[in-house]
Amino acid sequence: MEVILTVEHLRKYFSSDPVLVDVSFQLRAGDKVGLVGPNGCGKTTLLNILAGREESEKGTIDKASGTSIGYLEQRHQTDCRRTVLEEAKLALAPLIEMQHEAEYLANQLAQTTDETELIRLSVRYDRIHESLQHHDAYHFDYRIEKILHGVGFTDDEFSKPVSALSGGEMNRLNLAQLLLEEPDIMLLDEPSNHLDLLATEWLENFLHDTSASVILVSHDRYFLDRVTNRTLELFHGTIDDYSGNFSKYTALKEERLTVQTRTYEKYVEEVEKAKEFIRRNHYGMKAAQAEDRRKKLERLMETPANPPRKIESLPMHFSKPKRTGDIIFRCEKLSKSFTFGKPLFQDLTFNIERGQRWAILGPNGCGKTTLLRCLLNEITPDSGQSIHGQGLKIGYFDQQLHVLDDSLQVLDAIRPVNKKVFEEPARRNLLGSFGLTGDQQLQKVASLSGGQRCRAALAKLSAEDANVLILDEPTNHLDLWARAALEKAIRDFGGTVLFISHDRYFVDRVADHLLIIQPDARFKILEGNYSTFRHMVSKGLIADPFLADACSDRKAAGGISGKSMVSVIKQNPNRNNKEQNLWKTNTQPKEIEQKKINKETAQPTPNKKYKEPLRKEEHWKNQQGKTGETVPLDNTNSSGVTKTKKEKKVRKFPFRKTHEIEEEIFARETQIMTLNEDLLRPEIARDGERTKTIHHEIKEEQDKIALLYEHWEEANELNW
Repeated sequence: MEVILTVEHLRKYFSSDPVLVDVSFQLRAGDKVGLVGPNGCGKTTLLNILAGREESEKGTIDKASGTSIGYLEQRHQTDCRRTVLEEAKLALAPLIEMQHEAEYLANQLAQTTDETELIRLSVRYDRIHESLQHHDAYHFDYRIEKILHGVGFTDDEFSKPVSALSGGEMNRLNLAQLLLEEPDIMLLDEPSNHLDLLATEWLENFLHDTSASVILVSHDRYFLDRVTNRTLELFHGTIDDYSGNFSKYTALKEERLTVQTRTYEKYVEEVEKAKEFIRRNHYGMKAAQAEDRRKKLERLMETPANPPRKIESLPMHFSKPKRTGDIIFRCEKLSKSFTFGKPLFQDLTFNIERGQRWAILGPNGCGKTTLLRCLLNEITPDSGQSIHGQGLKIGYFDQQLHVLDDSLQVLDAIRPVNKKVFEEPARRNLLGSFGLTGDQQLQKVASLSGGQRCRAALAKLSAEDANVLILDEPTNHLDLWARAALEKAIRDFGGTVLFISHDRYFVDRVADHLLIIQPDARFKILEGNYSTFRHMVSKGLIADPFLADACSDRKAAGGISGKSMVSVIKQNPNRNNKEQNLWKTNTQPKEIEQKKINKETAQPTPNKKYKEPLRKEEHWKNQQGKTGETVPLDNTNSSGVTKTKKEKKVRKFPFRKTHEIEEEIFARETQIMTLNEDLLRPEIARDGERTKTIHHEIKEEQDKIALLYEHWEEANELNW
């Protein structure tokens, strides 16, 4: 592929501290590059230099002729009188001017009679027409609407003044303008900020499909995996280049670290041996050899081996929790509404048990934070109640980070009110485990960066010795390595966790239960993680709350409308018969179901693997009159004696609705898929004990699924 950007030996200092020491790389047409590195390593500074917003002290940037660069700026406009739609159109101003010129040239061609002028106008018109077609300029109204919808704007918001936009909405509009411009190189700094999951997935698809080259800074690991095909690691002011997305980078990074560590250790060993030999034999019989070693040592010191580029993960931890009761929170018919009586959530009922880790999912504005505050008794619900269990000590992480006093030093701001004995050395060690060291501990909270402030708030949460953690977007402002450390700390925490996060990878790694709040104030409880949720959505078993039509009429039991479920089956003809037949009985409109019930022989058609749900004795039972007279069966004997009514069959399993059993079957099948994927991970394959445990868990899940199939057969037979 053609090289369109070459960066060589960039250097940038702030005061006496180097940010970029020697940055060099090339960008080819179509490259999708993820720029990764810990907080403060200079990623944004590098993007600013590439975009021409800042100057470097040394180095060169060469781009191919005619190559355009677009940069996602985080700017806020408060005095603009244009609407959202008008502002978005400005991104296509050159194309609009080109359209006007094409119209003018067409009129001139119709009127001119001069042969020379006619040729000149024709050449110019053809060139403009070709350019307009290349940029699909004849459909730009559709493009504008598509991209504005994609980043999360609704039709009603198209006429909203730019001056009335919030900071997050302004950032989304800036992103839409950059995507409309579609320059040859896009520089994107955290483009998924302020986007919900639906908009994030739309942006992933857009960037994956665009022909433009992309340099992307993001802390969303799923986003990096989906979009990028190359990774640049910026660390200690230099760049390391890796082929592949973030997951590939982590695997290659581990291999490269192993080689770097061995090389560096061998170099250090040779240097130490040479120094020791010279020290012992500088004067004596081996002085000549010592002199030879000294020269060799000088050569070694001229080209020293670089230490391994290891980015240390923070040793975050939360204190060991005290035991609580079995039930942590019991919510009974909880409801809350704000604007014009529209409910955020309604009749919300669930129990959170000790040791569980729950994630709350839902689109922006659906009431996730409000629900947390209702659980904390900071907000009074409109109806219902939230009951706390015994022995709770709740630690709350507010995404606005109001738990920290801006006027205090960090060392004092993390001291809990109810913890009188908490000596300074212990506080310093705690802050160090969350990545705040040295002078950072003595700074005022107000002077901290977003990432530093977030880590300080987590350190205070750890100091409170809570046994229940409630976290509202805890990964905001954290880099990839800090997020990994927080994941481990939460998984190792022995208490209960309830959290909100837009980081899908974080939800996947931490959660074992999901509370999915949908735009129509309904809710869905799912046992599993984010992968389980996406699997259930892809199979049509639950509605996707992030889709615009998620509020459509759904059956209360299944969480998805019969119409939409049938369409899922039609759109997926490869789905196995078992899944289709299991769901067919629960996805029919009520009128059709009622007609089927009224017919004497109409029953749901089960899969062939299951027993015939309508046995002959059941058929005989249905055909009896109210007087109790017997009706001959098809298999009467030759003497004409008919069988009498059999006794009611005793249930082997407790009563459950068939759709509930089906949901549990698919949830457990999803869990088996996840466990099988874990077995393929190298770190688990090398751990014999962990491998045995996973095989045992898979066997347990398979046994439970076998029982569930028997339960489903019984329920399908007797639930009439």
